Amino acid sequence: MTHTTSTNGTMPRLAAASFPGQGGRSERASSLSDLRDLVKAGAIDTVLLAVPDLQGRLKGKRYDANHFLKRVAHHGAEVCAYVLATDVDMSPADGFALTSWETGYQDLSVQPALSTLRVLPWLPRTAVVLGDAVTHDGTPIEIAPRQILHQQMTRLSRHGLHPKAGIETEFVLYRGTYAEAEQAGYQDLQPLASENLDYALDHDPVPDRFFRRLQRALAGAAMPVEAIKTEAGPGQVEVTFPYGPALTACDRHLLFKHAVRTLGSRAGLAPTFMAAPETGRANGMHLHVSLWSKAISQLNEPEGQLSKTGRHAIAGLLAGLPELAPFYAPNTNSYKRFTPGSFAPTTFSWGYDNRTCAVRVVGHGEGLHLEIRVPGADANPYLALSAALAAIDRGIEQKLTLGPPQTGNSYRVGGTSVPPTLADALAAFQNSALAQEAFGTAVVEHYTRLSQLELEHERRLVTDAERRRWLARA
Repeated sequence: MTHTTSTNGTMPRLAAASFPGQGGRSERASSLSDLRDLVKAGAIDTVLLAVPDLQGRLKGKRYDANHFLKRVAHHGAEVCAYVLATDVDMSPADGFALTSWETGYQDLSVQPALSTLRVLPWLPRTAVVLGDAVTHDGTPIEIAPRQILHQQMTRLSRHGLHPKAGIETEFVLYRGTYAEAEQAGYQDLQPLASENLDYALDHDPVPDRFFRRLQRALAGAAMPVEAIKTEAGPGQVEVTFPYGPALTACDRHLLFKHAVRTLGSRAGLAPTFMAAPETGRANGMHLHVSLWSKAISQLNEPEGQLSKTGRHAIAGLLAGLPELAPFYAPNTNSYKRFTPGSFAPTTFSWGYDNRTCAVRVVGHGEGLHLEIRVPGADANPYLALSAALAAIDRGIEQKLTLGPPQTGNSYRVGGTSVPPTLADALAAFQNSALAQEAFGTAVVEHYTRLSQLELEHERRLVTDAERRRWLARA
């Protein structure tokens, strides 16, 4: 992409995103100042103001950059509240307290989180800033995914702890565009590769070009990847990001998915983050989490063993995550990922460097951390991480006891099973004391309604698999 340079011959850059709450007024003003320079130089003409929706997608408006600077940057903007009260199809639905036909589908306010401001190299002359959903008097809307994560980080801070996170995500690349897949009825989709390319380094030109463009684009947005690798499933890719502040990791994950879809479409590819895009294929979103206090990791003892805090945290995850599945496995397809031998867990167990477990302890010294393997690639990262932090908080608060690690194949042992369906997960979520305590009644009711919409959609839908099985036999 060619940009116009500033008058002194150098390109002004937006400041790298800081951890919300740590940047002072001068740091935020510096980002806006850089944006003004870019707009003045003609390098930026559009600013996207985006709020993360329930599904973990960017929703918002495109603004003329000058209008954003004059009117929106400091005063915010308004969007219809249904962006935080709808299913994946954006269908207006009854049953949400936030908004409905009875309330006239009123607006809510989006306040730009200016520390998230950055240029998007994969869109011409475009910058983005994430926003926080608030009422018209500035009160945070508690069911908003970003606010839910804020709240869980605040709860954890009462133990003197703050989390760091790295997100590792898998997706599948299919040949052809989304429009072509729809025209074909989503039948006979062809993965970009037809064989197992796990850890392969001899890629064909098409995937190689896509990986290079993705890597350059993310680096240009101050979101450098740690690694890109092809996986065992045909067309499957895994991208790993560096460790950092938890909220920033989730913010960047949404922009990463936006980049993958945008660049994929331009390359004639259809990326999918479905948890189970085909029978026998699973896309995970592994959360790498550690706990810190005053720049010192609290998960490991000096001799390299798990600390008491670490053991309580894992015990909390194993006890709490079974009750919070709608936050990390949000739709009916999510549960088709949890099959033996898929590298997705089927029971809640833990172990050292054991990929059959739900919680894998990995790393050494201050690099020791917890890899939480239950979320699928379809999960909203703010909600998945919130579920993990709520469970960790419970384990630390109640000093829960941790049993021995699983040293063998966790698929062959007993223990608490991952909920087999969304219906089972929803029942546990509705009856969960942890969910009520950690998130509050309003959040539980809101996301209960979202899960109900997913279940209602499935109950009405006649699938190709049903016709193949029953059309001639019923």
